[in-house]
Amino acid sequence: MSGSYRLYWVRCVAVLGLLAGLTSPVFALEKVRVGVLEFGTVNWEMDVIQTHKLAEQQGIDLEIVPLASADASTVALQGGAVDIIVSDWVWVARQRAADVDYTLFPYSNAVGELLVKADSPIKTLADLKGKKLGVAGGASDKSWLLLRAFAQQQQALDLQADTEPQYAAPPLLNALMQRGDLDAVLNFWNYAARLKAAGLRSIITVPDTLEGLGIPRDLPLLGWVFSEKWAKEHAASVNGFLKASYAAKHIMQDDDAEWVRLRPRLKADDDAVFTALRDGFRAGIPTCFGDKEKQAAADTFRILAEVGGEKLVGTATALDTGVFWPDFSLPACAK
Repeated sequence: MSGSYRLYWVRCVAVLGLLAGLTSPVFALEKVRVGVLEFGTVNWEMDVIQTHKLAEQQGIDLEIVPLASADASTVALQGGAVDIIVSDWVWVARQRAADVDYTLFPYSNAVGELLVKADSPIKTLADLKGKKLGVAGGASDKSWLLLRAFAQQQQALDLQADTEPQYAAPPLLNALMQRGDLDAVLNFWNYAARLKAAGLRSIITVPDTLEGLGIPRDLPLLGWVFSEKWAKEHAASVNGFLKASYAAKHIMQDDDAEWVRLRPRLKADDDAVFTALRDGFRAGIPTCFGDKEKQAAADTFRILAEVGGEKLVGTATALDTGVFWPDFSLPACAK
């Protein structure tokens, strides 16, 4: 190769290298894998984050990993297939008692509700004696255990023994309730919202049971869960993701047009269902969290441990102080 050709190729390589540098991002986005239930309400928030590029604004390449069930989400987190999931702080406390370093930051206050048909003779919990009661989430579901504790404390009523609990998946419970195969149903908030829109009547909400047990009714039970070690190694990404989450919540709280855009995801059959789901999600957005709520969580954990025992809380005897991620914060709640 002649000297002129050699010089030509050297210059070409130099120009290509310069162009590559100009087209590469100055800061590479860091991937964060979030596991979400395939048909869960968390997908609504993920849609808002992606549509408005809220994760990218925080330097995050967000990967959403669809999962089939709550059990699948915890397995995915434990197996390293995802970095973050939504779960409850009772599960986190159980894991920490087993020396697994999961931690959590509040995601939602939205919880379930006990419903009956509009013409049902059931007016109070006492009227449930001998009745078929549908329960979502299984025998160790937190809402069910809180309702049992409330009924025991307030009315000396043992719902486990005095009713006929029927445990099943939320969609099936709604179908059974509407078909008349159940007398009452305790279901997750979004399924309860659909039933209320169809005319069913509320007997008591989980926030009512919390309040009756002396606990603030807006206590978040669900949160974003991740490894404490991973979070410390990726602090900017974790806190950036939480910022994106709460930026999305802000949009969803204030912008009705955003919900119109989201409506196909809600699978709302009519305007009443759509409004119930939108308003229910908004009502569950945490606006504050501080020491008072952490103490309330500890008090709630004690009650759940008494009712659910080792099957629910494992070897945990109290709520570990590391259950709540300390490096991101909401305003303190009013006293």
